[in-house]
Amino acid sequence: MSLKVVHTSNAPAAIGPYSQATIANGMVFVSGQIPIDPKTGAVVYGSIEEQTKLVLSNLKNVVEASGSGKLDVDGRVELNKVVKTTVLLKDMNDFARMNEIYAQVRVGLKCDEFFGEHKPARAAFEVARLPRDVSIEIECVAVI
Repeated sequence: MSLKVVHTSNAPAAIGPYSQATIANGMVFVSGQIPIDPKTGAVVYGSIEEQTKLVLSNLKNVVEASGSGKLDVDGRVELNKVVKTTVLLKDMNDFARMNEIYAQVRVGLKCDEFFGEHKPARAAFEVARLPRDVSIEIECVAVI
């Protein structure tokens, strides 16, 4: 089995000893993304909505760099090959507000759907603490 590490400057660099994503046997395993601005490296401590938008944008950029997804009519990548996401929240009271953004956000952060018609399997958990004390982290698995 061959492994390929994915790296893109369009998403935050890993803040520990791990890769942004790894490709193995036609599957893409994307590490958890937190609300870090990839251009500045600064954590964005805004509302859960702002943090969710940035996390999904970072996630999209890593998936795109892996070669997964397809271009839509506007030349943007659709995340139609994401099969599973895992959402980690510092406070489950943020779930409904996160979910509204998760359902609406898309490439370019337009008010449109992030995953298109396709809705991947998903789990969501409340955790005691997340890296850099952010409110949300999302990871995913996709196919090439």
